[in-house]
Amino acid sequence: MTDYYEILGVPRDATPEQIKKAYRKLARTLHPDVAGAEGEERFKDVARAYEVLSSPEKRQQYDMGVDPSAPGGGAGGGFGNGFGFQDIFETFFGGGQPTGPVPRARRGNDSLVRLDIDLAEATFGVKRELQVDTAVVCSTCTGDGARPGTTSRTCDACHGRGSVQRVARSFLGQVMTTAPCSACGGFGTVIPEPCPDCSGEGRVRSRRTVTVNVPAGVDTGTRIKLSAQGETGPGGGPAGDLYVEIREKPHDTFVRRGDDLHCTLPVPMTAAALGTVLELDTLDGAQEIDIRPGTQPGQVVTLKGLGVGHLHNGGRGDLNVHIEVQVPTSLTDEQTDLLSKLAALRGEERPEPRLAAAHPGVFSRLRDKFSGR
Repeated sequence: MTDYYEILGVPRDATPEQIKKAYRKLARTLHPDVAGAEGEERFKDVARAYEVLSSPEKRQQYDMGVDPSAPGGGAGGGFGNGFGFQDIFETFFGGGQPTGPVPRARRGNDSLVRLDIDLAEATFGVKRELQVDTAVVCSTCTGDGARPGTTSRTCDACHGRGSVQRVARSFLGQVMTTAPCSACGGFGTVIPEPCPDCSGEGRVRSRRTVTVNVPAGVDTGTRIKLSAQGETGPGGGPAGDLYVEIREKPHDTFVRRGDDLHCTLPVPMTAAALGTVLELDTLDGAQEIDIRPGTQPGQVVTLKGLGVGHLHNGGRGDLNVHIEVQVPTSLTDEQTDLLSKLAALRGEERPEPRLAAAHPGVFSRLRDKFSGR
């Protein structure tokens, strides 16, 4: 059999991308519009090799020792001129038959980048600049893929249709099939002199800066869409979209639950008993918090509107301060005497033990609340 791998200059384990790249390179140099009549036969061999090796089914047959392009070869056991059941099915049921040339300019892919922000930025919103690596329109050829001063030409093989027809004999008689033109790749045009900077793709990789407005209320997993900021398409086609996925960094003091914030405030035993006013450092700056006389451990003081901003409807969540009453672990003789006198005055020298239901911790209560218990 003819060695199609040798014709394209690729190894037998070449990937589809390597085969396609090798074919395009040879097609540019051997096309009749470039090489003239001298390269016509070689061009036909290259096109035949690509037609076989670019098809997974035909390549599998070829690797097993059957040349699908030879008379009597191909799927279906040989109905003539390599015509098989696949061709029959496509002929009668319209399986993917080309309807015209494929446009070179196509929409690009969407892109995804991740942005780390802190709690304050999630609470109030922020404007950030990002460095992204994407495909952009080639400035040398402005996207058409041709070397400056040259232009693409109508393909001589398909005359601009992007597809070719062939008549094959089968047990049903003569049947005409349509397939993408292997000379131009289905575009209907060829680029004799590709742009040296983008190799005819019409786009190049570049790093650029984009500005993203992060609204208040975003959370880990929130995606912000930047329309037409993604990958520029082949042939200088329109760009896809860029999605910015938010990742919120943990805060040293506050724990976020939805749009509410939670923190723990240690309060001395005497302050909890007598009451006091403490200053709390919040995301909005210093705020006074009123500790009322008789404040109990685990009691929650809520500061309205000091939580995270709501993403869609304005306003903000709350800041919930969980009181942690601190009991001294060491006392001076004077302090011990004073507390003993207080216990005597309150009749608490030998308090009667009275069991009560166990009180869960702060975050256990939060968990139970959000789980509906």
